[in-house]
Amino acid sequence: MSAGIEALFTSALGLRPPWLVQDVKLDTGKRRIDFEIGCGEARLSCPACGTVEQPIHDRLRRSWRHLDFFQFEAWLHCEVPRVACSGCGKTTQVAVPWARPGSGFTAAFEALALALCRDLPVRQAAELLRCADKQLWRRIEFYVQQARALETLAGVQIVGIDETSLRRGQHYITVVHDLDAKRLLFANEGRDHQTVVEFAQDLRAHGGDPAEVRHVCMDMSAAYAKGVGLALPQAQISYDRFHVVSMAIEAMDQVRRQEMAQEAHAVRSALGADDRRPLKQLLWGMRRNPQGWSRRQLDAMHWLQRSALKSARAWRLKMALREVYAAARAHNSVGQAAADLRAWLSWARRCRLEPFKKLATTLKERFEAVVRGMVDHRSNAFVEAMNGLLQQAKRAARGFRTSRNFIAIAYLRMSKLKHLPVSPFVPAATK
Repeated sequence: MSAGIEALFTSALGLRPPWLVQDVKLDTGKRRIDFEIGCGEARLSCPACGTVEQPIHDRLRRSWRHLDFFQFEAWLHCEVPRVACSGCGKTTQVAVPWARPGSGFTAAFEALALALCRDLPVRQAAELLRCADKQLWRRIEFYVQQARALETLAGVQIVGIDETSLRRGQHYITVVHDLDAKRLLFANEGRDHQTVVEFAQDLRAHGGDPAEVRHVCMDMSAAYAKGVGLALPQAQISYDRFHVVSMAIEAMDQVRRQEMAQEAHAVRSALGADDRRPLKQLLWGMRRNPQGWSRRQLDAMHWLQRSALKSARAWRLKMALREVYAAARAHNSVGQAAADLRAWLSWARRCRLEPFKKLATTLKERFEAVVRGMVDHRSNAFVEAMNGLLQQAKRAARGFRTSRNFIAIAYLRMSKLKHLPVSPFVPAATK
């Protein structure tokens, strides 16, 4: 290999003295290119104490996976010097400028991997990079921890607390969002009051003040309410629309399931078909908004509204609660929202449908917090959006299912971390 080619690759790799490319080996059959990098000095400063002009004790061979060159997998190899220092008496390996200590990837490769994992499932990113997904998970965790350690959470005042399960019905994760900055602040295993206490501790450790948190938007978890009372003493609680309406949908489904189990044959006959399709049209029609009804669902729902079924009453109650929230959004009046909610509660208590009577009792016990959630449009909208992003993060974490991986990918995608490596393909002017 000519000296000109070696100098070209030294420049292409961004190396500076005393580091330089000494040899380049291209294997087209294996689609691989290997760079031998050398250190052109016999004496170096001690990495431990900085004493200059210390002799090189020995050299240890190391290898790193680098970004592809053209269509070839690229590797860097170097006999890395260890310096024997007369000042501190230590023998210390010199840090190379292209990779962090202990990593088998170059810094540029790791930065690209993080950029891909922000948008792709980790397993898919690993396939594109031709490496093991376990290797990417380790790097995501390392850089997320490093970036979070440098983050400041000062000034946080409005937060949303939610839960999600890593698998269906198990391994719950509590997440806390900053509803002003629209970012994930904290995620941890569990869904008891201690997770809120741990959030307050984490907030304080990053320069925030739990006493400055004025508003918490969350579901109706008694454990979370206890945690807020213990750890966020100045915060008012509001229950967001997403969870309240979900409770109404669940109450409606309970009525429908019980009634359809008892009167399925009569309903099929009335709808004009002796199979399960009409019942399915009712199921999805009752859950969807009228704007999303198919033609068959429209026919089934028109029949339901003319029937004397309890399911028709349950559907009207669910839709009426949606209208209460829509009116609160339109009028933006706490007094009007409270009056509309009281009227709905009165109807629900008198409806003779046990699931809705229980729901009315629950909402009455938390009346003020529910009303606050009705007029706090910012919290409602953002918590719903975050639920969608959490589901995307969960899908990205499926390749290696642990709660630690899920939390790491959630931070990577949703925390707006400022101290992560920048992709090598981002223009220099925007870095």
